[in-house]
Amino acid sequence: MTSLANILESCMLVAFGLAWPANIRNSLKVKCSKGRSVQFLYIIMIGYVFGLSAKLVIGQINYVTFFYILNLCMVAFDTVLYYYYRHKDRLKAAQD
Repeated sequence: MTSLANILESCMLVAFGLAWPANIRNSLKVKCSKGRSVQFLYIIMIGYVFGLSAKLVIGQINYVTFFYILNLCMVAFDTVLYYYYRHKDRLKAAQD
């Protein structure tokens, strides 16, 4: 039963994880922070940290852990893009 739970958890993480490359691509294409919620990104990162922490606490480090780390890295990168483009937006607004 544990391996079925791991497979299902992996499927959930892959499904959530598929959204992040699309979101990152959109951020790189639009080059703007407007209309984006950094609070949402932080909430998602906290959720992944909790999930990863649960794996560490119960000592169940397996392939599922990789998906938590991968998703966390993608959301963190998207958060960096948010701040980068917000900075550029502010510089542009100051020039106008």
